[in-house]
Amino acid sequence: MHRETRLRLELIGIGATGLLAAVMIGFLALDYLQDYAVAGAMYEQYRIAGRLLDYVLGTNVFRHPFMWRSIATGILIGIVAPLVGTYLVHREMALIGETLAHTAFAGVAIGLLFSATTDLGVSLLLAALIVAILGALGVQWLTEHTDTYGDVPIAIMLTGSFAVGTLIISYGRGMTGINVENYLFGSISVVTPGGARLMAALSVAVVAVVVATYKQLLFITFDEQAARVARLNVTWYNTLLIVMTAVVVVGAMQILGVILVAAMLVIPVAAATQIAHSFRETLFCSILFGQVSILGGFAVSIGGSLPTGGSIVVVAIACYLVAIVASSRSTAAISTH
Repeated sequence: MHRETRLRLELIGIGATGLLAAVMIGFLALDYLQDYAVAGAMYEQYRIAGRLLDYVLGTNVFRHPFMWRSIATGILIGIVAPLVGTYLVHREMALIGETLAHTAFAGVAIGLLFSATTDLGVSLLLAALIVAILGALGVQWLTEHTDTYGDVPIAIMLTGSFAVGTLIISYGRGMTGINVENYLFGSISVVTPGGARLMAALSVAVVAVVVATYKQLLFITFDEQAARVARLNVTWYNTLLIVMTAVVVVGAMQILGVILVAAMLVIPVAAATQIAHSFRETLFCSILFGQVSILGGFAVSIGGSLPTGGSIVVVAIACYLVAIVASSRSTAAISTH
């Protein structure tokens, strides 16, 4: 395919993805404001569209608001996870997603124990977010202040946080009826209205930050030493990237679970690198592959009554294999533009 034609198609795909994300964010806003007259009337149009989809597809899922929330959360994950993952993969930091997922699981465990032992209600997603961000800052601090090999602090945080999580869960067993397996393997039932809205807000923030710092993050991704020589605050941008990763991981954990969350940070990006010729094109293609994985995974899950997280990852791997077959060059040929 001619390069200009391919780039035009990619831009059309990104535009369609942005429009779809805006529609989903609109639904989440109306879901929150549905008690008001105008918002309630607009919210009902989404419900009508859901019933129409059920009629056309012969399903019984889209008429339910919780399914719209889950799909909205998934679509946003399909944007921000590959967006941040592109920087991580090119910096050979793919393992950090898995690490922060385990750290977030420790946050869920802390939230569960806190709720079970006090009269104060606490959002498990918010607890996971706080602990994951603290874990991200901890990994960054260990990397900056120890003389160990680069991935040792990541491995220590990965195993240590999961160990803490399992100890807390074991200690608090029987105090709460929440199914921890949903957080390990993911489930659409985990996505609460508050969790979906938090994911929307965090997604907008992540996209805005990446757009605002694109050149700086690109610089440190491909030549960190030159960035230091140019007096760029590399430590700050490294911290920013790892905190954004923590934010994305906590949001994606709702659908994919701790075990599979790193897949959406890595697999769409790996597929994109097979066919892209520049870093910017890799960003675009990874987001498109992420959307195909999310929507295809939901279709497989709904059609076959299968777990959503596993379905999404399998579709993502299928996209990766197709990209390998379609590729006619080495990934080493990628440009930094």
